[in-house]
Amino acid sequence: MDARSDDGLDRAFLALADPVRRSIVARLSRGPATVGSLAEPFAITVQAVSRHIRVLEEAGLVTRSRDGQRRPVHLAPAALEGLTAWIDGYRLEHQRRFRRLDGVLGASAGPASTEPITPATTSKEKEKES
Repeated sequence: MDARSDDGLDRAFLALADPVRRSIVARLSRGPATVGSLAEPFAITVQAVSRHIRVLEEAGLVTRSRDGQRRPVHLAPAALEGLTAWIDGYRLEHQRRFRRLDGVLGASAGPASTEPITPATTSKEKEKES
């Protein structure tokens, strides 16, 4: 990954580190909303929510459009897909390693035992059985 995309990842993950901004992204996943409606569930000012939106916008996670007097905020799905692709790259690599480890462990375990698994018995119990 080049330095420019690393900067974008850093900004996006930094923006998503805040629970208010994650809540805003979650709300926007259901569709566009105005700043006022995004501010409703929070015990903070509309101006504070607007600053959170600005951070999300600078990270490329949301966009704003103009609809007459309204300026709805929209989720930028391509940015989220980029984050998901970055995470999936690591997830897939680790899954590949675990599959390889399972293969090694399965090969070293030998044939499966046909004896049922029971609690360990003491040597005195074994003598009584004989």
